[in-house]
Amino acid sequence: MRKSKIATLSVTVLCMMLFIAACGSSGSTNPNNGANDGNNDNSKVTLGVTWAGSQARHDATLKALDMYAESNSNVVFEPDYMGFDTYFTKLATLSAARKLPDIMQIDTGNLMDYAMRDQLAEISDIIDTSNIDEKLLSAGKVNGKQYGIPIGTNTITFMYNKTALDKLGVTVPDEGYSWDEWVAIARDIKPKLEAGKYVMQDLSIATGTTESDKYEIYQLAYGKGFLHTPDGQFSIDKETYIQFNELFAQLRDEGIVPPADVTAGHKQYDPMLDNFLNGTILIQRDYAAGFPAFDSVNPGQYAMTLVPHALESGGFLLPSQFFTISKDTANLEAAKSLINWFINDLSAGQTLGLVRGVPVSSEVLKDLESSLSEADLAQVDIISKTAPEAQAFSSRPKGYGAWTDEWMKISQAVGFGRMTPEEGYDELKKKWDEIIKL
Repeated sequence: MRKSKIATLSVTVLCMMLFIAACGSSGSTNPNNGANDGNNDNSKVTLGVTWAGSQARHDATLKALDMYAESNSNVVFEPDYMGFDTYFTKLATLSAARKLPDIMQIDTGNLMDYAMRDQLAEISDIIDTSNIDEKLLSAGKVNGKQYGIPIGTNTITFMYNKTALDKLGVTVPDEGYSWDEWVAIARDIKPKLEAGKYVMQDLSIATGTTESDKYEIYQLAYGKGFLHTPDGQFSIDKETYIQFNELFAQLRDEGIVPPADVTAGHKQYDPMLDNFLNGTILIQRDYAAGFPAFDSVNPGQYAMTLVPHALESGGFLLPSQFFTISKDTANLEAAKSLINWFINDLSAGQTLGLVRGVPVSSEVLKDLESSLSEADLAQVDIISKTAPEAQAFSSRPKGYGAWTDEWMKISQAVGFGRMTPEEGYDELKKKWDEIIKL
């Protein structure tokens, strides 16, 4: 997610764009899509729909629902939307009371939890997923069953200060570098930088929650898979984890990445303390969806390339969010029809734009591309370059968010030398066993 421009304006624009940025839209062309099936008596079908996001997302989603209702006069919506700060707390309360709405936005961190508690309906028939990348679609499966339909596409990328690297005579290829090439280039750049400037972000030290993927892209590249198996079992490779931390300790000693205290002092979105926005580092790992926010701060200054590869690609396609259906819904077919229209209808795609991320349907994206800004097209481009060799992503197990809080603490302990990488690995495994109980 992303950053800001001049103090107050920056933070506001950035937070808004970033909560929006990880999202998508999509579609086909038939506005009806079977919503009236089984309702020939014109009885009203009331669908509760809930989601989280920015005001821009709220406005676009409400407009899309109004469009759908105009063509499906028997459908009445009960929308419920809010910011991310309260959304999942409220959803958990509704879940405990078995009063989940018909359709709800869920992310990769809690899909498995709700599915394994038997609170989600399996989604298969009626919804046309033929234009969705299978590697993206598979993220919505739990134990082989489709419980979530992606409604936006995102990917991890290496974002870099193109203006600064151009001045140093460094050209970053579209396909990115291998890890060894990145390190070699970084060592070549370092002597050209003024004091207090560093080539890249220290990926071994997390400065916020849910940053375990800074290491995950490295483990993937070396052929060791994600940090957990598709069924949620711990799968960090100890040797690779130690190698990663030793590499960044060496880069820290060489001044290629900042000292641990400079990295730990990074404050995302803050125009003064964000190490990428203030120019302290030239390269960072981030999400494609956040690129328009960075570009709005310094137009034309930044660019993106693929995350490094080694034995394999380190990249993967990430659903920005899913739409799911409550298992207790009385209107399963109507709910499926709405989701089908939401991701496949061209007019829905035009209405939603990129407020939920890059559309998941290739046909909707094709129809939308001519109206996109250069910054929007940049994120479309990096996703399309990641897709051919992307690793197949699985949603996170229950408790993963709480475990990544521990990841942040442990990564900083290792980075500051209070813990060895071996001890860090053992502590991560211990916390996994305590928090993620399958």
